[in-house]
Amino acid sequence: MFSKDKNIDPQKIEQREQYDYARARIKQKKRLMRHFIVFLAGSVLLIIINPLLGIGKDFFIKDWFIWAILLWAFLFIVHLLNVFFMNRFMGKEWENRQLEKLKAKQEKKIAQLQQKIEKELPTPEVKKNDENQSLTTENQ
Repeated sequence: MFSKDKNIDPQKIEQREQYDYARARIKQKKRLMRHFIVFLAGSVLLIIINPLLGIGKDFFIKDWFIWAILLWAFLFIVHLLNVFFMNRFMGKEWENRQLEKLKAKQEKKIAQLQQKIEKELPTPEVKKNDENQSLTTENQ
């Protein structure tokens, strides 16, 4: 950022981007593995707690923990799909393409508005030479 060297090597920039992408992917996979471990531990805990504490006997749904585990499994599968599949389609490159499209659309809209303003409110042509000459003659 405050480097003295203004000539930045594009190869170094690309390597840095690849490194940052790899770190982000590793973090995503690490979070997924944590989610899986917590899911397994939580599921086992729910299965053990249900008969020991008798939670759910007065409940409308018998074996409520199965539904809780199924819901949690669904959320884990959504997380899994997000990490391994959706990220490929809607990853950093997709975000950059969408950003460029939006920027181009905004620039086009701004250009259209400027043209519309110029047509509706034309700026008066000022003759600078005549004005300057009249000002200099008045001052003398």
